[in-house]
Amino acid sequence: STDEPDRRRAVRRVLDLVGVQNLSLLTALVALVAIISSQNVNVLLISNLKTIGTTVAIVGILSVLQTLVMLLGGLDISVGSAAGLTSVITAMVFMSTHSAAVAIPVALLVGAATGAFNGVVIIYGRVNAVIATLATYAAFRGLANLISNGRAQGYTGTDSVFVFLARGTIAGVPTLIWLLVGIAAVVHLMLRYTDIGRNIYAIGGNATAARLAGINLNRYIIGCYIAVGVAAAIAGVLLTARTGSGQPTSGSQGLELQAITAAALGGTAMQGGRGTVLGTILAVILIGVLQNGLTILDVNSFWQDIAQGALLIFAVVVQQRRQRARAVGLPT
Repeated sequence: STDEPDRRRAVRRVLDLVGVQNLSLLTALVALVAIISSQNVNVLLISNLKTIGTTVAIVGILSVLQTLVMLLGGLDISVGSAAGLTSVITAMVFMSTHSAAVAIPVALLVGAATGAFNGVVIIYGRVNAVIATLATYAAFRGLANLISNGRAQGYTGTDSVFVFLARGTIAGVPTLIWLLVGIAAVVHLMLRYTDIGRNIYAIGGNATAARLAGINLNRYIIGCYIAVGVAAAIAGVLLTARTGSGQPTSGSQGLELQAITAAALGGTAMQGGRGTVLGTILAVILIGVLQNGLTILDVNSFWQDIAQGALLIFAVVVQQRRQRARAVGLPT
């Protein structure tokens, strides 16, 4: 019958839209929720779902922009330290000016500067992205501790802007979740429907061919690192809003690993050129549900770190298998 080919075409369109990798993540997410809810039904409560959303919002924002950098074939290990640095600067500027309208833009400018510095070192210093951002990871963390004397700074808990960012809602949905959805939507639309997005995929797929096609690699690399620096600043501002003070290390430590894990688990290739924002968001939710479930089930918190490391190894192994990469130490 003619209905059969039509159904096949419809299924194919859905698979193309969602993606096979994303379908696997959705299946894993449903299975994980089913397992956890069979032990404790509280995981399905609306209040708990909102808790998961607000918990993953900061790392979700970082993961979306980490995806952007990884699509170029790069990596930014310094985002957690940059978030800590901008958190401290947000609180210190606020205490000096008593104005969130001044403190937040200053923090965003500092975040953009950290990203620009990373990009310049990588391009003009000809330094591998992992080594460059590993160095700035230490430098930004040291700078945050230096200007704060290693202590939390200021108090923003009574300011209406910071309270709205941390605990406010729009249409019953927490502000943090709206911020994540908005940023993810903008990056998704840019990657899918603009020349900028197509050029980013082209650079990650084959940098030499992209350069020969007239794409300015330096501009795109610096631009993407600035974007992830701004994302780190947003994370720093939100961290300050949630804790009520500038935190040089607490809350930001480990964010870089979580962001990289989410992007890789979501299907973003470590070599660049392949990946989607939707996949990253699904991976962020999956990790958030896993961490929340382990907490609800009263599992030792150290298992969360083990699970996160295992997820990153799993994601990279799957990528290598799909690309039929040669095993290290084995003959071709």
